[in-house]
Amino acid sequence: MTYSVELQFAAKTDTGLVRAHNEDAVEISEVHKAVVLADGMGGYNAGEIASGIATTVFRAALEQQLQQVQEKGRATSSKSLQRLVVDSVSAANEQILEVARIQPQYSGMGTTLVAALFHHDRVVVAHVGDSRAYRFRRGQLTQITRDHSQLQEQIDAGLVSPEWARFAPNKNLITRALGVAAQVDVEVHDYQTEGGDIYLLCSDGLSDMLGSEQMSAMLADNDTDLELLCSSLVQAANDNGGRDNISVILVQVVSSMPAPKAWWERLAASFKS
Repeated sequence: MTYSVELQFAAKTDTGLVRAHNEDAVEISEVHKAVVLADGMGGYNAGEIASGIATTVFRAALEQQLQQVQEKGRATSSKSLQRLVVDSVSAANEQILEVARIQPQYSGMGTTLVAALFHHDRVVVAHVGDSRAYRFRRGQLTQITRDHSQLQEQIDAGLVSPEWARFAPNKNLITRALGVAAQVDVEVHDYQTEGGDIYLLCSDGLSDMLGSEQMSAMLADNDTDLELLCSSLVQAANDNGGRDNISVILVQVVSSMPAPKAWWERLAASFKS
């Protein structure tokens, strides 16, 4: 069954209180119902270059592929959409490596990435590194990505408790990133959406400064004005120290309902009855 979904988008990125410049980047494609966020790393402002390439190339590659699918009238299964997203991440990775190759001052630059593509009543979420995606549904906040980090591996092994993890000294050591190797290992999953859902994508500048309980309370207090909510989340992260760049994207599923059938579908159905 085809679903008609109305979405609202908002995003904000901030340098924070400690860093000299902002190495995060965000992009929103409202027409194609896609969002992407990246948190760059590297000296000589290379992190800023890497995250900018990642978000720009990802968006362009994904939009081009979706446009081609639409023009050719191809069916869009969950698996095919996941492949489009992964291919777009790979295109971003290739471009980062190429820029680093031809401009030695950017050698070694890299970036995390988290992205979401909404299609009918589904959302495809892909990520590399420790930038996160959360879902806020019926008053409950759930992290739907798993950090690619040494700390997460220690948590999985039972060496560190999740409660203490926010204060661990090695929490920013990631195990996957764009710009590291020719092949990038993208984790991608597909979820069903519901009307009223809010999807929150963020860099670790937000998740390191705010615990899940504080984020959940803020989402519950203001789930109607996404722009204000973005600003409030960033301000809260700064109030708690602002030790890194802070970026957040919010996507709210305003409604999700079966789309009305085309006239020819209604006509065919009448002959069957």
